[in-house]
Amino acid sequence: MKRDAAQDILLESGTNEMEILEFYLEGQSFGINVQKLREIICYDPGRRTAMPESLPSVLGVYMVRGDSIPLIDLSSHLRQRTAVAPEAEARAIVLVCQFNRKVTGFLVEDVNQIHRVNWQSVEPMAPLIERFRPRFTGTIHVEDRDILIVDLEHILAEVDSDMDMSFSQNEGDDSVSETREDIGLMVAEDSVLIRAGIQKVLANAGYSRVEVFADGEECYQRLLCLKEQADSEAEFLKHVRLLVTDIEMPRMDGLTLCRRVREEIGVRDFKVVLFSSLITDEMAHKCQSVGADAWISKPQIPALVDLVDGFCFTDDA
Repeated sequence: MKRDAAQDILLESGTNEMEILEFYLEGQSFGINVQKLREIICYDPGRRTAMPESLPSVLGVYMVRGDSIPLIDLSSHLRQRTAVAPEAEARAIVLVCQFNRKVTGFLVEDVNQIHRVNWQSVEPMAPLIERFRPRFTGTIHVEDRDILIVDLEHILAEVDSDMDMSFSQNEGDDSVSETREDIGLMVAEDSVLIRAGIQKVLANAGYSRVEVFADGEECYQRLLCLKEQADSEAEFLKHVRLLVTDIEMPRMDGLTLCRRVREEIGVRDFKVVLFSSLITDEMAHKCQSVGADAWISKPQIPALVDLVDGFCFTDDA
């Protein structure tokens, strides 16, 4: 099954809904956002080429329409064990996914169906579990079962050194760093790995006043609280000048968060930057439609800091 423009059932921007593909690993249900999915194909062992000295969960490269893409055995990666080539598995499926400007294949046992759900019904991972940096961003209850939402960005970062999420960043320009510490920022990101990385890079650049949130709803409520307490827009902006938000998040997605910020917070000079692995030409149009000031694809961390600087120091740099 291949997704194209005619088949695409992406939802209107800012409705706080998404579609997840449910698939199985050893009988358990897992899910990914359909927007990451390019196509679903049956596994063909003749298309696979093993790669020496690769990680245990990497089966090698897989040919898809003339292109070689990495093939990751999701079951072995999540359970941290050596992958076994599934040549004997008659129903093995490859999920061809595109995000972070890369195409990657993920081997699963089988797929079930696509579910349209509201982000409000996605439960974030418990704080205790988050401490161990799980490879999941949340859970959702569908019919009689719980579906774990897989953090594909986290997995790809563990496999591909080019997607390193340590977020190394040079120190900021000293002429600017002295005033960066006066600027309040917010970061909304459900992945504990990426959230910590963004905070680290901003701190290294001199942004010490950064509030972080694990989901869009929590961030939105904080913004509402600040708006209610502020006597003016200028006072609001003294507390927070700019928001960096992911798009995929439990309880409230980034597109909905941005739309509600524009419609209900209504502070004209408050900037919103969408930082997501889903950025494409189509997604850029959605970002624009909800009033985002900028959008950038993960993991372009230096460019993210440059964007923040540009918005925060345009008038007074």
